[in-house]
Amino acid sequence: MSNSKSGKNKLLSLLPYLNEKQRRIAAALEARSLGYGGVSEVAKVTGLSRTTLHRAIEELKDPKVRRELTGERVRVSGGGRKKILTQHPSLLRKLKSLVEPATRGDPMSPLLWTSKSTRHLSEVLSKEGRPVGPQVVARALQEMNYSLQANSKTLEEGSNRPNRDSQFHYLNKCVSRSLNNGDPVISVDTKKKELIGHYHNKGREWRPQGEPEKVLVHDFIDPDFPKAIPYGIYDVGKNAGWVNVGCDHDTATFAMESIRRWWRAMGEPVYPEAQELLICADSGGSNGYRIRLWKVELQKFGDETGLEVAVCHLPPGTSKWNKIEHRLFSHISMNWRGRPLVSHEVVVKLIGKTKTKTGLKVKAKLDKGKYPTKVKVSDEEMEKLNIEYHLDSPNPEWNYTIRPRNQKPKK
Repeated sequence: MSNSKSGKNKLLSLLPYLNEKQRRIAAALEARSLGYGGVSEVAKVTGLSRTTLHRAIEELKDPKVRRELTGERVRVSGGGRKKILTQHPSLLRKLKSLVEPATRGDPMSPLLWTSKSTRHLSEVLSKEGRPVGPQVVARALQEMNYSLQANSKTLEEGSNRPNRDSQFHYLNKCVSRSLNNGDPVISVDTKKKELIGHYHNKGREWRPQGEPEKVLVHDFIDPDFPKAIPYGIYDVGKNAGWVNVGCDHDTATFAMESIRRWWRAMGEPVYPEAQELLICADSGGSNGYRIRLWKVELQKFGDETGLEVAVCHLPPGTSKWNKIEHRLFSHISMNWRGRPLVSHEVVVKLIGKTKTKTGLKVKAKLDKGKYPTKVKVSDEEMEKLNIEYHLDSPNPEWNYTIRPRNQKPKK
């Protein structure tokens, strides 16, 4: 080849169009035709190793190997470099011991305080005399049926609480009874507080190509920027929602004022003959069953309207089962996805325009009232409540009725 540039150019032009077997055989034929020194010359020109070329020349001499390579096979059976995991089966056992879930609490584990990435795993294996790269670790994990997985939100805080399931049964029974009687049933809760300003809002919406809505890089809370506190009331029987958008604090007084506004604007016109209102609420927050001010405000509302107000709380840690979450709040979030909430007016209008195919109607109003925190309720005020706990329920603390003070509790 050193005496013929045309031979060199011909081989170099041919090699890119050949597979591994064909390149090996073509180079071996050229090396053999050059005689002594041909292997070194061809190796230098093609980049193939001398070992590969010598093996290819031997393949050309061996009739059995030649017959085997005549078909589609590129390499001789068993050819090619053996996998590291095949050569060192102990690697799999060691790797499995490192990623086994039971080792998370092992104080002797070398990966106790770091992520179990393929890079970290390969570093630990290499330090223990088993040099292996991250890609090999990834392939080994896949062979062992491991995969990248995020945390799964399946454990519920209140799942082990006594009377949890029986409380759901009792709540559903109360809801069914009230709906059958034609009485209003509402599900209430405070939606996540929203920052008002040019902040990032999850989701995407259609815009001209290359012209996304520009928002602040960081979502640091600026005390000079206001907040929106959406307190929602969902009418279970009428599939209608009311959202009172507050600007101050999420207190029991704010929660009760939101219900009061709903009753005046939407509840009373639809239920003019109603004598009882059933409220389904979470166990915590501004309308929690432990909040004294919540019960005092309920009493005031009952005195004003003449309604008997029954309250059934969901067990602690089960707020996602509150109907308002998936019947109202989820649709509001979808309606304003990708839209910066730059003002309270924008928040109110986006909530008010929320609709669904099932006929959900939503109204929203801005509440500029002030609702101070840390309001104390004395024992004397609690004693004045006309409250009756449902003693036939699984947990009477979670179920009670407050009647107007001109009515006596039923025995």
